[in-house]
Amino acid sequence: MSSDQPETTLHLVDRAPTITGAEIAAELVPPPQFAHASFAGYRPDHDYPSQAAAVEALTQFASVWQPSRPTGLFGWGRRKAEPLPGVYLDGGFGVGKTHLLAALWHAAPGPKFYGTFIEYTALVGALGYAGAVKLLTGATLICIDEFELDDPGDTMMMTRMLGQLVNTGTRIAATSNTPPNSLGEGRFAAADFLREIQALSGHFETIRIDGLDYRRRDTEGNALALDDAALEATATALLRRGTAVTVDTFDGVIAHLATVHPSRYIKLISGVQVIGLTGVHELHDQTEALRLVAFIDRVYDAEIPILASGTALSEIFDAEMLQGGYRKKYLRAVSRMIALTTGELPPHDDAE
Repeated sequence: MSSDQPETTLHLVDRAPTITGAEIAAELVPPPQFAHASFAGYRPDHDYPSQAAAVEALTQFASVWQPSRPTGLFGWGRRKAEPLPGVYLDGGFGVGKTHLLAALWHAAPGPKFYGTFIEYTALVGALGYAGAVKLLTGATLICIDEFELDDPGDTMMMTRMLGQLVNTGTRIAATSNTPPNSLGEGRFAAADFLREIQALSGHFETIRIDGLDYRRRDTEGNALALDDAALEATATALLRRGTAVTVDTFDGVIAHLATVHPSRYIKLISGVQVIGLTGVHELHDQTEALRLVAFIDRVYDAEIPILASGTALSEIFDAEMLQGGYRKKYLRAVSRMIALTTGELPPHDDAE
């Protein structure tokens, strides 16, 4: 084993990452698996016509960046009305929203930004509101993957910032499992919050994408669970091959995530090639569950396989969680954990 290869098992709980505003801004690009996403590379399911319709609608949305061609006598003619400055991709998990969002980003001229809701709120935290607005002003396009609603203050801040950016000519594209007029419904009753959301929705055309979760089309729907001995043997074998493996107790990771801001989860797993979790069990605390969801999103984007013992990761959210307001968020995480534990990770630029 060479000196630059890991010689001992690593532990996520030993890591205390930091991240700066400049580092966050530099990472505002699509995940690696969508580095070359395109509309042509998206494979719509013919059983769900809304998928092909979404490609057509987004192609039209991107047409504003193409040089206009004169029409009519002497090259004069009516210019088509410009579409709304924002577009919302609404649909279940695994139907291709992220692929299409990344394809739109690639179709836009720069400067442009692509990130999760958490990454944008972290940018505000690092640079301040005015600093973040200054950085983003002048962008041709800002893409937001999974517009979150966990905190009404963050959501109102984001709607205010997006409104300012739209007024300066920036176009906005976002994904969500809920149409913009329904964001926050059933979560927060504050009238001001609902007014903010309704004002934001006026800037967006909503594109519904129906379909099956592609990650479950060829799987049994269960995450793979090992026994402790098998996990240890697998981790040891990987370690001997020079693979950077972390092994932690499930409870240890859950507790550690509470000490790390979600914007830093990406650095928490930096350089890690395989994650091992022992003693997995069902969760009953929603705050802990939501932190885990955010962590799994980063692990999935980084395409890091998970070895887990105990309860299957697809069974860790209790019945109350799966019937509540964050149901779709939990189901998305379940879908991703199945892929991470079974080796069913998507090839680059597959439809997500």
